[in-house]
Amino acid sequence: MIFIDGVGIGKKDYQYNPFFKYGFKTFTELFGDIPHLNKQKLNGDRAHIFPVDARLGIGGFPQSGTGQTAIFCGMNAAKFVGKHFGPFPYSTLTPIIEKENILGEFKKMGEHVAFANAYPKAFFDYLKSGRGRLTVTTLSCKLSGIRLNKLSDLKRGNALTAEITNERWNSKLNYKLPVITPQLAAKRLLRIASKNKFTLYEYYLTDHFGHGRYDGTFEPDLKVLDELLFTVFTNYDKEELTIIICSDHGNFEDISVKTHTLNPALTITAGKHAKKLSDKIKDLTQIKSAILEI
Repeated sequence: MIFIDGVGIGKKDYQYNPFFKYGFKTFTELFGDIPHLNKQKLNGDRAHIFPVDARLGIGGFPQSGTGQTAIFCGMNAAKFVGKHFGPFPYSTLTPIIEKENILGEFKKMGEHVAFANAYPKAFFDYLKSGRGRLTVTTLSCKLSGIRLNKLSDLKRGNALTAEITNERWNSKLNYKLPVITPQLAAKRLLRIASKNKFTLYEYYLTDHFGHGRYDGTFEPDLKVLDELLFTVFTNYDKEELTIIICSDHGNFEDISVKTHTLNPALTITAGKHAKKLSDKIKDLTQIKSAILEI
């Protein structure tokens, strides 16, 4: 699973939808088009793009805390809380995340599971400080006893930074890491996935950019994500691996506003069980159960 924060299926808009404005070859070369509200479903070679309901019957804009809980725990967190909530999960969701998160479910079955992201020293210092505002993914790992990757794992090529190339660790955190290509990052991710029953990688910059938190253009970052995904789709074992790319809510697909959107969440499945997943998943709460079924 590649979880991409804050990406919906939006309008065919060359001014405000970055996928149309800048192009995205993962869509155009592998699916023949870019998904939009008037063409939400696309099919490629054993691969499917389709919309997933992120609103879950609750008014207001979907948010990350409840949306990610819905994805990873298979329950309508927004209905449980009584509202969409984020960016971190609502406090009453913590026991549910501990018991129901998909990473922990695989671990309880005795399967190998990995969260492929690496975290810098500042993050682990934050954990040691006792402050507890964690995302659903990191909280799931912490509560399930799943190891979080460190700098040493990154240096050995056994993990990826959340922004793919290491560049932001260097420019923002003063590391001196080799900057890698998105193609190499994709091949590392596929190698990590080959060793596990379930592997998760999380990319958050799309939501960050959708909220307008960037300097200048984000086109280079979008190209990096595009190259990562394109390389994954053109190098994975279609007979053995199943890929699901999912998001928690819309945002990035409409940069005319700095809020989340009401658009359906973008979802892509590919590989061995791609069709079965695309047939079963209609809203965020169905992603976990569909994965566990296969």
